[in-house]
Amino acid sequence: MLKIVIDTNVFVSATITEKGKPAQILKAWREKKLEVIISPEILKEIGQVVFRHKIKKISFWTEKERYQFIEDLARICILTSGSLQLKQAVKHTQDHKFLIAAIEGKADYVVTGDRHLRDLGAYKGIKIVSANEFLQILETKRRTR
Repeated sequence: MLKIVIDTNVFVSATITEKGKPAQILKAWREKKLEVIISPEILKEIGQVVFRHKIKKISFWTEKERYQFIEDLARICILTSGSLQLKQAVKHTQDHKFLIAAIEGKADYVVTGDRHLRDLGAYKGIKIVSANEFLQILETKRRTR
């Protein structure tokens, strides 16, 4: 089973439109078609962002769904410590938490909408892709089984 780290921007996008690529990735996770790796720092950031006023205004999720989602992430995802230290891997060091979780959790992919991360292409053998690219990979793997 594929193991992935999902950037906060992808999680948040999934709360805004239920038909988008990020929502399809969350659906695949809920259907146990992939495993999601998360660290305490990533979980904290997602919790903060999905409850921001401007996100709540444009999201179709209810308050209860937001709380349930954060609880599900904490309970179901592979939790890493997030304690690994990286040298300057990307321009925005706040993005290091996704690479750290990917390394610690032995992820196959980091899925992100962040151009700074995607420009790396890969980091320590872990491919960095967009939501659309990841769904294509997932579909290809499904067809080859």
